[in-house]
Amino acid sequence: MSSAIQFQLFAPHNEGAALIGSFSNWEAIPMHKQKDGYFRTSVDLEDGVYQYKFRVQSKSWFFEPDQWVEVNDPYATDIDAVGGETGVVRVKDGKRITDTYVWQHDDKPLPPDHELVIYEMHIGDFSGGENDAQEHGTYKDAIEKLDYLCELGVNAIELMPVKEYPGDHSWGYNPRYFFATESSYGTTADLKQLIDECHGRGMRVILDGIYNHSEAESPLTQIDHDYWYHHSPRDPENNWGPEFNYELYDEELETYPARRFVGDTVRFWVQEYHIDGIRFDAARQIANYDFMRWIAQEARHTAGPKPFYNIAEHIPETTDLVGPEGPMDGCWHESFYWCVLEHICGGSFDLERLKDALDGKRQGYLGTTDIVNYLTNHDHERVMSDLAKREIFEVAAFKRVKLGAVLLMTAVGVPLIWMGEEFGEYKPKSPDPSKLEWALLENDLNRSLFEYYRGLITLRKQNHALYTENINFFHEDPDSNVLAYIRWNDAGDRVAVVANFSDQFLAGYQIPDFSEVGTWHEWTGNYDVEVGDSGLTIDLGEYEAKVLVWQE
Repeated sequence: MSSAIQFQLFAPHNEGAALIGSFSNWEAIPMHKQKDGYFRTSVDLEDGVYQYKFRVQSKSWFFEPDQWVEVNDPYATDIDAVGGETGVVRVKDGKRITDTYVWQHDDKPLPPDHELVIYEMHIGDFSGGENDAQEHGTYKDAIEKLDYLCELGVNAIELMPVKEYPGDHSWGYNPRYFFATESSYGTTADLKQLIDECHGRGMRVILDGIYNHSEAESPLTQIDHDYWYHHSPRDPENNWGPEFNYELYDEELETYPARRFVGDTVRFWVQEYHIDGIRFDAARQIANYDFMRWIAQEARHTAGPKPFYNIAEHIPETTDLVGPEGPMDGCWHESFYWCVLEHICGGSFDLERLKDALDGKRQGYLGTTDIVNYLTNHDHERVMSDLAKREIFEVAAFKRVKLGAVLLMTAVGVPLIWMGEEFGEYKPKSPDPSKLEWALLENDLNRSLFEYYRGLITLRKQNHALYTENINFFHEDPDSNVLAYIRWNDAGDRVAVVANFSDQFLAGYQIPDFSEVGTWHEWTGNYDVEVGDSGLTIDLGEYEAKVLVWQE
């Protein structure tokens, strides 16, 4: 039994369009333009899977006037990339569907934004290893590693872009299709299962969204380039493809075309894939706070009552993005990265700059979820790689990485870990295939670093002083490169950090003005210390942090 399945294409200024597909032996089926700007037609189809494209008279300036071109549906939810790209439509019970996946864990509670520890992941490079026969990882491979992430303790993963891009390997920042998932990673159902399995483990999934630009041959560029995009890049030195024009308003149809399209794709991903947040790439290039405020509201509204985190990457960072008047819930804290990296690599000791990095309020950020801190991310070299360039290796390198981990997990803000940092992955970043070297976990130093990260994450979950905006720098020693600070909450939780940013072992180091008299538990060495009226006396190794948890 067949049913009438509608195909439509929004192209209000184009003169003609037709549908071609496997169901018509790729012969053209005329489409009729209506007053709302859509070309539409219906085809009687039985349940099954079909390939299709549109032919359209292009309005793009790089074609001949009204030249007929073949394009995929900008709204295609799947792309068949074998033997040439075509859109895929699935019909079941007389209706178009993306797949038949049935969600299992929608009822599981998920952590709020301020409790998150985020793990940034590239699907292609995350699973497997140097000796893995597979070319790159898949969604199913990532599912097999979720128990490892649970052991580490993270409660959110941030997926680098998984929208369909040209070729079989990319970091995903060149999206060609905005509704389709990257087919080389697996099926749409596979991605849903990954997200569902995360939810079943109490882990949220944040999607890295590219809404500044598209890949050069994305369908909208071929249909009517200047209706959706700026004619030329606004900043040629920071241009990665045609840039959406969120200012262009179609008075006849009373719509902002680019906003309309991106709004549709964001709502689709929240509804269809049950994502729990979006990282907005290149917010500085988007450069439209009205749009960003609207799209963040659309995402939250579509998500309903569950927590949803809208994060912007804006370099250089700006406090205008967040807070009561800002369009976003949080932003990447780039100055944290640069400052901490300099201090653990042996640069100058700048107390005021270090305090700014650890306490975003000093920079104008208001809440703990305003900023996402990181020691590195996909845009930067791994810390181990940076240290190696400075000829810092082995034990010395791992000590400095552990110092950075303490700062990351005890600073005000939401911490983010770039995959592999937790066990000391060292390979320089590369857009080419570069799978994590999981065998490193068999080495004592690497395993020790993993356990250190796991312990810090556990401490963060157990001691809610680290969820607050409260921080006080109670000891500053620029001569010895020592800084001490305390985090607290109103329930009596206290965590103090004493950090030595020098290459000198400080035996019997005295802090006469220690925050609180009483018993503290030194977390890194697992022993109790008594702080009396005369303060604290403690041994501080070179590039070492002591983490003290209040007992009584």
